[in-house]
Amino acid sequence: MSSDQRFFDFLKERIGLDVTSVGPAIIERAVRQRTAAQQVQTADQYWQRLLGSRDEQQALIEAVIVPETWFFRYPESFATLARLASKRLAELHNMRALRILSLPCSTGEEPYSIAMALLDAGLAPHQFKVDGLDVSPLSVERAKRARYGKNSFRGQQGDFRERHFSVEDDGYRLSERVREQVRLQVGNLLDPTLLANEPAYDFVFCRNLLIYFDLPTQTQVFEVLKRLTHVDGVLFIGPAEGSLLGRLGMRSIGIPQSFAFSRHSEPEPQPLPAYIAPALSASLPVRRVPAPPVRSRPFATVARPVSPRAEPPGAGDAAVLLAHIATLANEGKSPEARAACEAYLRSHGPVAQVFYWLGLLSDVAGSVLEAQGFYRKALYLEPQHPEALMHLAALLASQGDVAGSRRLQERAARNERTADSERK
Repeated sequence: MSSDQRFFDFLKERIGLDVTSVGPAIIERAVRQRTAAQQVQTADQYWQRLLGSRDEQQALIEAVIVPETWFFRYPESFATLARLASKRLAELHNMRALRILSLPCSTGEEPYSIAMALLDAGLAPHQFKVDGLDVSPLSVERAKRARYGKNSFRGQQGDFRERHFSVEDDGYRLSERVREQVRLQVGNLLDPTLLANEPAYDFVFCRNLLIYFDLPTQTQVFEVLKRLTHVDGVLFIGPAEGSLLGRLGMRSIGIPQSFAFSRHSEPEPQPLPAYIAPALSASLPVRRVPAPPVRSRPFATVARPVSPRAEPPGAGDAAVLLAHIATLANEGKSPEARAACEAYLRSHGPVAQVFYWLGLLSDVAGSVLEAQGFYRKALYLEPQHPEALMHLAALLASQGDVAGSRRLQERAARNERTADSERK
């Protein structure tokens, strides 16, 4: 067993993190940082320090976890929640408050977005309560402070900030009215007794987390999620996790880009291929390789249709058009982003990043075969394109091609190790 393997196993046991989902470089870098912080010289010395200190164990977990979230991420999920919440209250004849759970809640943007969405939809404060849980005490404390910078306000929806926030120094303070709707606490989904004494939740948000686990851990965590979700409830997941839930006996509720699932009539779960992480995460590690604006994190949401031949401003300038595509994709404007990609290809010819965006837009829209074709075109042009490698691997895994998925995972991991070595 290598010294690194001990730390991989520790994180697997404590937070379920599968090293192949993020690449070993992320964990190795965190270990180096904590070794230096503890002023010890070798991995063996740091390992002994880690075993003897619960505080240091948590510090290593915090060094690996990188919160990556913002308000109203995947807006259609919150619009769907508002519609379903009103329907659910009617079914309950308003006899009790709705119960909503967000985990991992990271630094609070998701549970507070839930509360804002329901208040804006006309629900009264006594009609719902939101619980937020995260494995990171530091993230929970930041969430409780409810003070945010501009990076938490990405996307095209900005009017909520004027309604629910006040300016404070160089940031924004969330209103007490919203904060009162949310209860925040530390919790670990690997704990089979998590919230065991709590009633089931009508709606559960658990997005971009399962993809970081191996098959046994995915199954274990799903059992906890199923217990926490009311039999008539809805589970909201990340864009890359739909096939996973389908194999575990859940079904999409049929609202495009809501990523919302309900229970089937309990079929036998099918074997699951291993998943790898896409370029996004909620409250677990993400790749921190410096990238130009064109490598932003585009995910599509419901958008107004546009003419597929519409030429965006600056169509003749490659850099301007690439930046325009990134903006449209990050704002969730799928048709506009696709049209801009096609405009680029007409004007400037094939580019790996543009084909990657087309693959991602197709992937989120549910066009799996089309997405695979675009990802493969991106990799033909740029064989080491990291996001295309990871997303294509995830698609292959969801279709049962475990060997093909594993080859792409290993390729992406080698690229990460090479990039980390070059950065050092």
